[in-house]
Amino acid sequence: MNKDHTYYVYILSNPSRTVLYVGMTNTLKVRLQQHYDGCKIPSSKSFTSRYQCYELMYFEVYQYVTEAIARENQLKKWSRKKKDNLINIKNPNWNSLNIQFLYTED
Repeated sequence: MNKDHTYYVYILSNPSRTVLYVGMTNTLKVRLQQHYDGCKIPSSKSFTSRYQCYELMYFEVYQYVTEAIARENQLKKWSRKKKDNLINIKNPNWNSLNIQFLYTED
């Protein structure tokens, strides 16, 4: 029996929208909380904590992990301009999408 899976490829930014981070996860709600919590730890050396990237700007949903990993790798190679254009298609005002995941019940 095939089990349904959900994988997310996502782009985060900081509050001033000057930095972008591309990631992949199968639990976007948990991962967003981890990014947010990590930004509150001054000694953390992760990219997202150093640049305060915890605001979800964009995401895509995949059923297969191999597709999600391939897309994440593709986006990581893109220029900033290309990523900006991708975000602008679905989120032209660059509003944080965190509320769709962080403040909902499972």
